[in-house]
Amino acid sequence: MAEFLGADLRDSRFERVDLRGAQFRSVVMNRVVMRGVELCDVDIYGEIVNLTINGVDIGPLLNAELNRRYPERAKMSPTDPDGFREAWSIVERLWAGTVERARRLDPASLHESVDGEWSFTETLRHLVFATDAWVTRALLGDPAPWDALDLPWDEMPDTPGVPRDRDVRPPLDVVLALRSDRMATVRTVLDGLTAEALDSQTEPVEAPGWPPPRSFPVRECLLILLNEEWEHRLYAERDLDALETRPV
Repeated sequence: MAEFLGADLRDSRFERVDLRGAQFRSVVMNRVVMRGVELCDVDIYGEIVNLTINGVDIGPLLNAELNRRYPERAKMSPTDPDGFREAWSIVERLWAGTVERARRLDPASLHESVDGEWSFTETLRHLVFATDAWVTRALLGDPAPWDALDLPWDEMPDTPGVPRDRDVRPPLDVVLALRSDRMATVRTVLDGLTAEALDSQTEPVEAPGWPPPRSFPVRECLLILLNEEWEHRLYAERDLDALETRPV
């Protein structure tokens, strides 16, 4: 078994290679070309754009199917302030249901990883980080909005002032209080959002942190946050399925 951690394999060539049972996590596969492959019993989670299989671009098919399964998913790509407000109301409602479901489990299980992914509480902590990054820092200009429980994604380089404590096990209510505060901040921003502001650019925040100290379209910041909220809730629901059905 070979193991590649943090390896740069750009433009590599694989021929007559057996990858059965291989695992890929946080892997960039842009412009990959595969010919004569066998792809059976494969499970893929990720951002899929311009993926052609046997001459068929499956991206539009995948999006259509996901929108059929989750009718509110299409609302996560709004184009005007009212659309963003509606999308956030959906996020608030869906996450409330997910949290209610999580509360029915043994509190200790909410710190357990499923298949190497973040635990439920770690997922919530990451969303606090996402809000601090793209709303409080990028949009509102706070150079260091971080709480000690903020959790960046695993591959983010260590950055001065940005916390990353993977060992702490805070109670769910502590994390939810922090999360509620950040969600209220987003609600305040969206309640005051105008078409002019939505089409504007942020002012660069000249301090270490994430996102980088440059200007971003306000629209982009808000769409990134909506995507984070939508996708991570689906991950959380998937993992709650596993925790609920796991043998005691």
